[in-house]
Amino acid sequence: MYFELANILLFAGLAFFTVFILLVITKLVRPHAPSPAKNSTYECAEPPVDQAWFNFNPRFYVIALIFLIFDVEVAFTYPVAAVFRRWTAQGHGGLAFIELGIFIAILLVGLAYVWVKGDLEWIRRLRRR
Repeated sequence: MYFELANILLFAGLAFFTVFILLVITKLVRPHAPSPAKNSTYECAEPPVDQAWFNFNPRFYVIALIFLIFDVEVAFTYPVAAVFRRWTAQGHGGLAFIELGIFIAILLVGLAYVWVKGDLEWIRRLRRR
């Protein structure tokens, strides 16, 4: 038991030592040339125009989340489509087709929900009660 603990401690010590040595070496080797441009808020060749703290429109996040959800779903659909021929040869083609159909139907229900809710519209209209 102590041998396993010694292995873990040796590995952790070696990892800490390696990181420490690499940080010291890079501190000694790197160039040190401070300038006002490098000390600026942004170092991307664009001068800062306004404050860094401003509010994003929440629609950016909603559209990004919707994209991620459907992108992941397409990524889950691809492996089934890739092995569909093999499943057909094994006699499970109908089951795979039904399974993929249900999966795509669930996606379409989600898309219809988002569409009816109005989250896909970039400029929202006022709803009348």
